[in-house]
Amino acid sequence: MSQVIGQTKLAYSRTWHLLDVGADARSLGRLASQIAIVLMGKHKPIWDPSTDCGDYVVAVGCHDLYTTGKKRFQKKYYRHNTRPGSLKEITMDRMFAKWGGAEVLRRAVSGMLPKNRLREKRLARLKAFEGLAHPYKENLIRWSTATAPSTIAQVPEIRSTFANAKME
Repeated sequence: MSQVIGQTKLAYSRTWHLLDVGADARSLGRLASQIAIVLMGKHKPIWDPSTDCGDYVVAVGCHDLYTTGKKRFQKKYYRHNTRPGSLKEITMDRMFAKWGGAEVLRRAVSGMLPKNRLREKRLARLKAFEGLAHPYKENLIRWSTATAPSTIAQVPEIRSTFANAKME
């Protein structure tokens, strides 16, 4: 039996997923873990830890990111440039004010990705935006909201094409 069954270019093709963070009731950590799974490609049957088979994720509405408890005011982010005395810290609330919710989401997802050489490539496929506007509308196939279609067959244009094909 061949070892390459199912490992075609179509299996490795990348899908674009839209996630409306403001409309989603899940908290920051639960959203970040789901985004990390999609970026890694663990939702695909061909997933392998050493290959990069993940999809793109477009997260919109990051200004309405939901956090539980007092995390927004108590959680701190640290950075250091290896010089003595250069440890900097910033709270999540100040990071929201300075860089926005997209950076907070990006850092949460970054912490949930494996620490290997594929991490930056995977994180580059996360496109996070503060508002609802984004330049990737023509690339989107899947939506991750309850009201939007979840597969390409549920998109109204595709559904009408299928209906027309059945009639002929």
